[in-house]
Amino acid sequence: MSEDPIFAAIDATWPAARLLKVGPWQLRDGQGGGKRVSAATAAAAVGPSDVPDAEKAMLREGLQPLFMIRPGEEALDAALDARGYGVLDPTTAYSLPVAGLTDVPVPRVTAFCIWEPLAIMEEIWAQGGIGPERLAVMARTSVKTGILARWNEKPAGVAFAALHRTTCMVHAVEILPEQRRQGVAGWVMRAAAFWAQAQGAKDISVLCTQENTAANRLYSSLGFVPVGQYHYRYKDLQEVQ
Repeated sequence: MSEDPIFAAIDATWPAARLLKVGPWQLRDGQGGGKRVSAATAAAAVGPSDVPDAEKAMLREGLQPLFMIRPGEEALDAALDARGYGVLDPTTAYSLPVAGLTDVPVPRVTAFCIWEPLAIMEEIWAQGGIGPERLAVMARTSVKTGILARWNEKPAGVAFAALHRTTCMVHAVEILPEQRRQGVAGWVMRAAAFWAQAQGAKDISVLCTQENTAANRLYSSLGFVPVGQYHYRYKDLQEVQ
């Protein structure tokens, strides 16, 4: 199977703790870092008969049976559905040329690119459910930065950005509830774009679950366009033993 650039960027900028190649499958050990670093994907053509091998390998490694379904994998999706796997988190991948967000300068003291994360950044992430395990995912990347936003003279939000080739992926965008709907997330994305531009990136990308209507509207309003979609298929451990 040919490598899709957006999924290659996702893997590189939000990496699993451990990768395991089992037959036609790429398994991931996320060590608590979330579905994106814990889902198995097809690394070659697969059919319904290949699914039990993936399940057995995940159980053997102590991993939850979880698959990411990408465009063109309708047959795998149907096979998992037939085995009782439910759908989780349909997600859209968005992209935009970096120049589309560097046309307007970020106001002074509005957003700062910082790595290592400050304590206040970790506190804001924690409020959004992004704890030590996901911070460990961030630490595993190479070219990266955290972004701290300020608004109304107070901390307002955070994000994480990392580079893969000429693509900057933005992850873990979290705006404090009292600072939302004031344009803070837009400035965070622009700050990420200026950082990306300085690293030589051509494009900036972000992932958004389809149920997050506010974030989808934001990214569309900034000029982002969909470049890929995926969802997960999940089954309880006890059901496959």
